Amino acid sequence: MNRTAFMLRLARPLMALLLLLPMVLGGCGFKPLYGEQDGETNISAEMKEIYVDNIPERLGQQVRLALQASMSQDGPEDPHKYRLRVSPQVSSEAIDTHNDNTTGRQRLVGHAHWILFSVETTPRLLAQGDTSTMDGYTSSYEQYFAQTLNAETAFGRVAQTLAEQVTQQVATWLRTGAKPLTRQPQGPKAYYPIPTAIPNSNNETPMDAGADDAIPAMATGRSSSDNDSAP
Repeated sequence: MNRTAFMLRLARPLMALLLLLPMVLGGCGFKPLYGEQDGETNISAEMKEIYVDNIPERLGQQVRLALQASMSQDGPEDPHKYRLRVSPQVSSEAIDTHNDNTTGRQRLVGHAHWILFSVETTPRLLAQGDTSTMDGYTSSYEQYFAQTLNAETAFGRVAQTLAEQVTQQVATWLRTGAKPLTRQPQGPKAYYPIPTAIPNSNNETPMDAGADDAIPAMATGRSSSDNDSAP
């Protein structure tokens, strides 16, 4: 038996299994998120009814463009039923720290909080949720152009992933009405003195605010926007 005949013979059972798979999943209650069901909301049509509010800064522009593309899909937008407000942010963490205080890797952690409102005289809060993703890029200090390109590409990937996850959560709410999972509020932040910092004019030692995991930024190489602020 030649190789071609063997592959065709092997593929027949697999093709039969693939043909039976939709019926098996249908019997288990599985329904495609964007599929049309009799008597149910047409998710693809509803997504085109969502207007995405402007989001400031470069990251926000990328997230908004990705959201518009994923929600309008293959047709023109016609948003007049919902308003979507998204607040993305990205933090950068330096990892793989070397002896000369340079790093070989930058890790990006992206978060986005979204809120869906109705479009009417008195807008109603319909749903909200949170999403997060992680990405990174290799540092190339000797190649400035390559370093900039790596950073821009990584930020673009983060924006695209956040937009895809927000789109999926909104579509899930439109289909089921179920409330998406939200981030749990964090407890009080921990503050740590910075041993190498010079005391301020009040002779107070500058403090470093720990992240949500209570680990100080100086221990992991993370950049902290709360440095030099006392609790």
